[in-house]
This record gives sequence, C-alpha cells and structure tokens, in this order.
Amino acid sequence: MVPARRNRTWLPDIFNDFFDTEWMDRMNATAPAINVIENENDYELEVAAPGLTKEDFKVHINDEGNLVIEMEKKADEKSEKRHGHYLRREFSYSKFQQTMLLPDDADREQISAQVEHGVLNVVIPKIRKEEKEQAKKVIEVK
Repeated sequence: MVPARRNRTWLPDIFNDFFDTEWMDRMNATAPAINVIENENDYELEVAAPGLTKEDFKVHINDEGNLVIEMEKKADEKSEKRHGHYLRREFSYSKFQQTMLLPDDADREQISAQVEHGVLNVVIPKIRKEEKEQAKKVIEVK
C-alpha cells in the first residue's frame, strides 16, 4: 500500500502530497499520470490508462475511509512454437495502486468511476453545506 501522510489542512496539500512525492521514493517509474480537478460540485480524478478496460481496475474505499485505486493488467501473447524454440513470445504484467486521503466534504457514498478513451475517470461528489449541517447530530442534554 502507498503510505498516506496526513496534514492539518486538505487543500491543496493533500493532493500535492500524493502527486509531488518528493518525500517518498517512486516505486514504479511507469506509474500512470493522474490529474485532479476540483469544481463547484465535485472532485474529478483522471488516471491515464491506455489499453486498459474496466475489468483491469478496482476502485474502493478502505477501512480508514481513503480512496484506493488498483490496476492490474496481465497479457500473454504467444505465437506458434517450432522445434522447442519460440518464434515470438511476449509477456506483460503491470500493477499499480494509489491510496488517496479524501477531503472532509467528499460524499463517499456517491463516488463513481468509469473507463473511457484510455482514461479512468473517478468522480467524487462534494457534500453540500446544507446537507453537511443537517447531518450533524445534536445530542440533547437531559
């Protein structure tokens, strides 16, 4: 698992910590590029995924409430075998995992993901202020 570092504030440092990983050695030089976009209603993650399908991805929330994106691609392309020597044989295996701390206003129940045109798009809706205030539990003192 990729280590997550917590900060006092989440924006912009939280996303910078994961994508400007000066404090952490890069384990896989072929890790896909990730864009993070914030707009009024949500956060969008774009993960470069050329040649990958939705079956190659697993996106979930872990026990700590963080977003985990996993990718695994296996390929075994073989050509005809003659006299014990391969004319051509190619193996390919790629695996990637990224764990991201979600901001406090992320609606963890409504996160969606899809792969389209070689890009994994993850949409993280924001909880509106009105909904957040309604969700606060008031404990009656007796």
